[in-house]
Amino acid sequence: MDKPLLDVSGLTAAYGRAQVLFGVTLRLRPGEVVALMGRNGAGKSTTLKAIMGVLPPTGGTVWFEGRAVTGWEPFRVARLGLGYVPEERRIFTDLTVMENLEVGRKVPADGRAAWTPERLFSIFPNLAEMRGRRAAAMSGGEQQMLTIARTLMGNPHAVLLDEPSEGLAPVIVEQMADGVLRMKREGIAVLLSEQNLSFAGAVSDRAYVIEKGAIHFEGTMAALEADEAVREAYLTV
Repeated sequence: MDKPLLDVSGLTAAYGRAQVLFGVTLRLRPGEVVALMGRNGAGKSTTLKAIMGVLPPTGGTVWFEGRAVTGWEPFRVARLGLGYVPEERRIFTDLTVMENLEVGRKVPADGRAAWTPERLFSIFPNLAEMRGRRAAAMSGGEQQMLTIARTLMGNPHAVLLDEPSEGLAPVIVEQMADGVLRMKREGIAVLLSEQNLSFAGAVSDRAYVIEKGAIHFEGTMAALEADEAVREAYLTV
């Protein structure tokens, strides 16, 4: 079995005096898609922020590509090859699609084929039709596609993807699923924060379920879909 590309052990984090993560442990192997499932407020986004260093963890360890990156500044983690697509997108609204993509460009140092706008347009054809449009004039779904595309321009080995299907029209959600599967085929590992079981089931190999900042389930996606007790306890609203 492949060694983990991302190895998180006993991760804790807090907002001020309020602890929100309690010993989160998870692993992401090369080329796999793993879903971190849970209700709103369960700790999914906080986990990704703590891994990336956006929220400095208070305990535990984060290893990426064999290096301890716990508490590193986010730009250092990104340069090592871990991409991050935040829930709030954070695109540059005054820049065009092409300008946003250029901001994210990084030439891979390991000889891999670099992501280019044209390669990305084959995944997200909507973006090809609006390459000169300012991001502020795009829909929420189009902005989400742009955020993912900009992250891929950095040629990451793995991507943290936070709630990609939230609030989007069904046709856009399908395109998002196609995009995640294409990333997997290209060898990019994805840790996906999600509460949409249908979306997660369409793209993920394994799943973790988090509730109140702690992991309560780890297994294959098929096992989660078959475990009604876990779904009722931690995923239903």
